[in-house]
Amino acid sequence: MTNYARMYRFGVTPWERYGKAAGGSIAALLDREENERSHPLGRALDLGCGRGQFTPELARRGWDAVGIDYVPAAIEAARQRGPEGVTYVVGDVTDLPSAGLGTFGFFLDIGCFQGLGAERRRAEGQGVTALADPGSTLLMLAFGPTWLRSLIGGVSEAEVEAAFPEWELIDVQAAETAGLGRPMNRTSPQWYRLRLRG
Repeated sequence: MTNYARMYRFGVTPWERYGKAAGGSIAALLDREENERSHPLGRALDLGCGRGQFTPELARRGWDAVGIDYVPAAIEAARQRGPEGVTYVVGDVTDLPSAGLGTFGFFLDIGCFQGLGAERRRAEGQGVTALADPGSTLLMLAFGPTWLRSLIGGVSEAEVEAAFPEWELIDVQAAETAGLGRPMNRTSPQWYRLRLRG
C-alpha cells in the first residue's frame, strides 16, 4: 500500500497536482452527477479526501459532503481550509462501516483506490457497498498499469469490476493528462463510473 502519510510529509502529492490540472473536466463530470438527480442532492462521500481539494466543491454544489482519509495531518489541513458545512473524518476506506458515517448516494474516489493492494481494494468495495443508498453512483479516477507499478500501483478496468461486484460499470472514459508532467502523464488515467445494481 502506498505510504500516503510519508508522501504528504515530503510534498509528493501528484493527485493534488492532477486536481488542479484537470479542474475543468472534473467539474463537467460532477455536473453530470448533479444533473441526473433531483434536489436536494443528498449525501456524498469523498474517499481518500486528503487535504480537502474536492470535498468543498461537492458541498458548494449542494451535497451534504463528508471527506474521509486515514492521514490525520491531511484531515487537519482540510478542516483548516474549511468551508463550514463540510465534515471531515479520520478513517480507513477499507473499513468504512466502523466509521459510523451513515449512508450515501454518491461516492467520489480520486486516486484513493489507486494506492491500495488487491485485498484492500476489495475491502473498500465492500465498505462502499455497505454504505450505499439504492441507486448510488461512484465516480473513480485511477491511473493505468505502467512500468512504474512499484511507485504507481496501476488499476485496470477488470480490477475495478472485481472490487465492486455488486455495481455496474456504466462508463469509462480517458482522463486528461495535460499539466501532469512525467511520470504521471504516462499512466493512462481513466474515469470509471459505476452504479449500484438493483
